[in-house]
Amino acid sequence: MSLPGVLYRLYERRLQRSLVPGRIPGHIGVVVDGNRRWAKLAGAPTREGHQAGADKILEFLGWCGDLGIKVVTLYMLSTDNMGRSDDELRELLGVIGNTLDRLGEGKNVRVHPVGALETLPADLAAKLRGLEEQTAAVEGVHVNVAVGYGGRREIVDAVKGLLRHAEADGKSLAEVAGTLTVDDISQYLYTSGQPDPDLVIRTSGEQRLSGFLMWQSAYSEYYFCEALWPDFRRLDFLRALRDYASRQRRFGA
Repeated sequence: MSLPGVLYRLYERRLQRSLVPGRIPGHIGVVVDGNRRWAKLAGAPTREGHQAGADKILEFLGWCGDLGIKVVTLYMLSTDNMGRSDDELRELLGVIGNTLDRLGEGKNVRVHPVGALETLPADLAAKLRGLEEQTAAVEGVHVNVAVGYGGRREIVDAVKGLLRHAEADGKSLAEVAGTLTVDDISQYLYTSGQPDPDLVIRTSGEQRLSGFLMWQSAYSEYYFCEALWPDFRRLDFLRALRDYASRQRRFGA
């Protein structure tokens, strides 16, 4: 290994040793952004950028498992992305499908689909549901795969679910409105029963959420990284965790 490589490894180990176990986030949300720009800068087809990003996802989940992070939510395909050109969308969906297959083969993650599966091609939606069932008993990292996901749509779907349930129970709209609480809506979110994200990371230098976990991230800490997602290194991840550990979380207080 070259001298720069040795120094990099030493610094990476030093960073990891500095992390306090009690200050590592239990749930991390990640906006995996920058795949297309990575391909453009490399002079490569867009599909290669998406594939490089998929490879990084598998690597990233390994880092999370090593550090004892329990839940990861990956923003892989938004409802807005469904409007891309037919050829690019077809390639992206193919990469996502292949990534799901690889997640299932690894046998070290528990997968939960997060999104409006009815907006996806039937075969991809079936693959997500099948992978959720296949990995239900796995003890590893719980991975929320946000595909066909939109934050506003999630809230609308949650309210619809709540109202349908109330109707089935014979409640009037007035009764629902009179007793409605934040927790009532939370029960119908795609991530129902899970802890809210402690930390949300977005790569590629963009400093916006793009509708990601709008409800759940009300008190999350945010970390924006300049690296494009395929270039995101373990060192970058450790820096994000160090930054998170240095913050005083107030939860709105």
